[in-house]
Amino acid sequence: MDFDAFYRDTSRRLMRYAYGLTGDPGEAQDLVQEAYARAWQRWRRVSAYEDPEAWLRLVVNRLSADRWRRLFVRRHHAASAPPAPAVPPPSDDVVLLVRAMRTLPAAHRRALALHYLLDRSVAEIAAETGASTGTVKSWLSRGRAGLAAALGHDSPEGARRVR
Repeated sequence: MDFDAFYRDTSRRLMRYAYGLTGDPGEAQDLVQEAYARAWQRWRRVSAYEDPEAWLRLVVNRLSADRWRRLFVRRHHAASAPPAPAVPPPSDDVVLLVRAMRTLPAAHRRALALHYLLDRSVAEIAAETGASTGTVKSWLSRGRAGLAAALGHDSPEGARRVR
């Protein structure tokens, strides 16, 4: 039997099995996907087994058990760690800036964030976004103007001071 036919014949049953183990459809899909990826890598050997589907169920079982082990270790570690220090609330300036940024088009927000928060040059932003440098300059200029308007400044120079 070839792998494609094996997958078509067994995938629904294996998905039901994984869902029964985890109770979580997303987690079940991840386990099944990983099990089939491993079966595909070893298909010559797995296909020679008397019951290749049983091998898949064993893989799903082990992956599920590993998941529960990792969750237990993570939970135990989190319980024994000291609590994280309290994070102060954002300042009024930060709240106003975030609110103003939300009024801008996505391209302008992205350009402003890359330029001012990650110190990327116009050329670097152009390379990352696939836009021309002229377009990036336009996004930055229009973004600053939009911020100035949203923040109630008279000119974009006022928005430049807001970082």
